[in-house]
Amino acid sequence: SHKIPTTIASRCQQFSFRSVDFPELVARMRWICEQEGIQADDESLAVLAQAGEGSVRDSLSALDQAIACCGSRLSASELRGLLGRFGIESLRQVTDALAAGDGSGMLAVVQELESNGHNLQHFCRELARYFRNLLVMKVAGGESRLISASAAEQESLRAIAARFSEEDLTRYLQLTLDLFRDLQFSLQPRLHMELGLLKLVHAGRLVAIEEALANLGAAPAQPQARPASPPAPPAAQRPSGPSPFQRDTARKTAAAPAPARTPAPQGDIKAALHGALVSLGMMFAADNVEKSDVREEGGEVLITAPESARMLTMSEADLRKALQSLGKPPRVKITFGEVTSAPLAVPKSGAEDDLEQRALSDPSVRRFRELFPDAQVRTIRNLKQD
Repeated sequence: SHKIPTTIASRCQQFSFRSVDFPELVARMRWICEQEGIQADDESLAVLAQAGEGSVRDSLSALDQAIACCGSRLSASELRGLLGRFGIESLRQVTDALAAGDGSGMLAVVQELESNGHNLQHFCRELARYFRNLLVMKVAGGESRLISASAAEQESLRAIAARFSEEDLTRYLQLTLDLFRDLQFSLQPRLHMELGLLKLVHAGRLVAIEEALANLGAAPAQPQARPASPPAPPAAQRPSGPSPFQRDTARKTAAAPAPARTPAPQGDIKAALHGALVSLGMMFAADNVEKSDVREEGGEVLITAPESARMLTMSEADLRKALQSLGKPPRVKITFGEVTSAPLAVPKSGAEDDLEQRALSDPSVRRFRELFPDAQVRTIRNLKQD
């Protein structure tokens, strides 16, 4: 109706039809059977009403098929076979296997369905409706108009629902709906059906998060005693002492030197961080730290880098790695702004002095310094060594 233009809808009358309630539909089927001389018990009428799903026309169509197939006496089991529906007793095999945590029982259910030529997708649809009725029965309690079933079926549903929690039934319903969706496009329906039913068994073993949290401080449960395995013959006994794998692991552990850990600096954190970055081979990060303000405050290293370093390599991961080697807490915060401290004066060795003299004497470098007299050479790096 939302597709009809407003100018047309304003000149029309709209009638919204609703589904007929299950008791009314059963009463209607009973009246028709009495008028036609058809013998049908309450369970058979419930099957016809369930087939219509609230539609009188669809229920009447199912009744016509039943009369043509079964004659003047209707049987619930024959009607279910005719309409492709499953009774509570068939579906109860699944809940019995769930209550016992029996995976082999689930596989037996699939085997029985395949042997009898049942459609697995139809069974999964009925199973989803079955879990829905169990969940509604668990939530509502007592007889409910929300469940399309006879009084005897509702009594059976109540007894079955009492064996499960509301959370379990909700989980089973969701998994069954997912299985029904997968079966619509599955090329191997039996494989999906077996896997889906086994998932139900595993889902029943899950522990609620509240219970898991409550048991965190409790003493660990004692493992259940397992039957003792028969003693192995003397020839199959393991030799005493560590295994060759354990001896090899111990030998490698003893031979490996302990990782060197740089002691925490007693002086300037900036110089210590610069040295740690250089020792780790992170030269770009060391250059940025050299031009930045570095201070330690509240267990956190605060770095104020110049705006020119925003596009350069200033990785927090590298800085945290260097701080860990210094024994400092790896908490670092980088901001960009005005730098007040002078560049770090890094002592140079004789080899570095020689490298600097050779670099500054290069003709291209001298020409560059003549063009830019205010330029400063802060770092000289040997690219062959990098």
